[in-house]
Amino acid sequence: MSVFAILVAQLAGLLDPVFAASATAAAIVLFTMLVRVAMHPLTRAAVRGEKARAALAPQLAALRGKYGRPKDADRLQKAVLELHAEAKVPPLGGCLPMLVQLPVFFVMYQIFSSSRIGGEVNELLGQKLGAAPLGGRWFDALGEGGVFGAQGLVFLGLFAAIAAVATWTFLRARRRSADSVAAIPATPGMQGLTRVLPLLTFGTLITAAVVPLAAGLYLLTTTAWTAAERAWLYRDGTTAPVAATAG
Repeated sequence: MSVFAILVAQLAGLLDPVFAASATAAAIVLFTMLVRVAMHPLTRAAVRGEKARAALAPQLAALRGKYGRPKDADRLQKAVLELHAEAKVPPLGGCLPMLVQLPVFFVMYQIFSSSRIGGEVNELLGQKLGAAPLGGRWFDALGEGGVFGAQGLVFLGLFAAIAAVATWTFLRARRRSADSVAAIPATPGMQGLTRVLPLLTFGTLITAAVVPLAAGLYLLTTTAWTAAERAWLYRDGTTAPVAATAG
């Protein structure tokens, strides 16, 4: 078995007295939280960078006023990059924590999509959250009782929780968008990215509907952690850049 599968199995053994048949599901949630705790220094560094970029807003506004004409777009982009270089602030340094999580998600997906791991039978596939197997997908649940069947209700609960996190994140980003746009280089492509990124959290609903339930639990846990972590790191009232709220 992979290292990840072994760790999940060991955590499930520790949690079994409390969670019984759902111990593996609880272990996935706990494992995800442990990963996020380990990543917290990276997140704090990213937030420091975001706050530093926000402090450049007056200079960026001045540059947009100076090079506001369409024909000056290249000069504006060059000036913005030079300003960030002089301040030693990377324009998009906040993406690293999100990128680091991708390998964990892909490993999770692979383990709960494979019947065998390292030549051994994958026993994790037989574990459940309520009535739904962790290796099962929503479309499988629809064939086992429909939307409101025993398995379908588990997925509906997952979708509702993800939607709640996505809505809270989106509303928070939209509320602060007017200030946070000033911290992003004012190129047309970047402005479009700033508007789109907050909506990506809703994309986790689509992903959760097609990946195994175990991967959906990971998505729910990591997005909820991100929302709570960023709210805490920005508790001083500093505006969080919109582009960083989707991670």
